[in-house]
Amino acid sequence: QVQVVESGGDLVQPGGSLRLSCAVSGSIFSCSVMGWFRQDPGKGRELVTQITEGGIGEYTDSVKGRFTIARDNAKHTMYLHMNNLKFDDTSTYYCKCYMQVMFDSAEYWGQGTQVTVSS
Repeated sequence: QVQVVESGGDLVQPGGSLRLSCAVSGSIFSCSVMGWFRQDPGKGRELVTQITEGGIGEYTDSVKGRFTIARDNAKHTMYLHMNNLKFDDTSTYYCKCYMQVMFDSAEYWGQGTQVTVSS
């Protein structure tokens, strides 16, 4: 069974940095696309950034130039380097693994990790 586990969330001051990690286990296949989403209470889940297996990343406008996504396919792990954090970045961050094998596909989500930006 595929498991997705996020880590690295913390309380940080504005302007500070964090690194989130997402480890995927339980499958011999890699995630075709991995992504970071965030969600606030009572709101929908927002795509922050995602990266293909080949390393091509894309970002939502609000984090461009501040966040960097990366993945280590050998370790089945994805990272989110967050710099110059702002109050609006406070949220629960979720990792998603989209896995496509032949004609089947599935999505796997982690439980989330809390990022709080506060002075």
